Amino acid sequence: MAETKTAKKGFSAEERAAMRERAKELKASKNREEAERDVLAKIAEMPKADRVIAESIHAIVKAVAPDLSPRTWYGMPAYTKDGKVVVFFKPAAKFKSRYATIGFEETAALDDGEMWPTSYAILSLTKADEKRIAEMVKRAAG
Repeated sequence: MAETKTAKKGFSAEERAAMRERAKELKASKNREEAERDVLAKIAEMPKADRVIAESIHAIVKAVAPDLSPRTWYGMPAYTKDGKVVVFFKPAAKFKSRYATIGFEETAALDDGEMWPTSYAILSLTKADEKRIAEMVKRAAG
């Protein structure tokens, strides 16, 4: 079977950087306050459009799901329960995407029948969007 150019290329520079970030995160043993400082530092580094959304999501999670612990995950803001990621924010700039996303991992209590969304594209946030995110995060946190 002939290899395609994509298969030969492997991971993008952004993907390799995310993997290096994750390796550093796994090595570090941090308390909740240090982890939150890391999350806030990552948010502060983001371009304005991503930063505004990430700050809103961070505030929402802290308000509606204070039991979730903030930490970075592949260099992105994430919120965990019992050490497992429940919700995360992927900035558009991180992978040169058209839009940022809020995503929910399998520990999120969002099950609804046989199929449900686990990721949402975000271009900007309205008050209605923030309310919807708050409801999803609260539900996801259990």
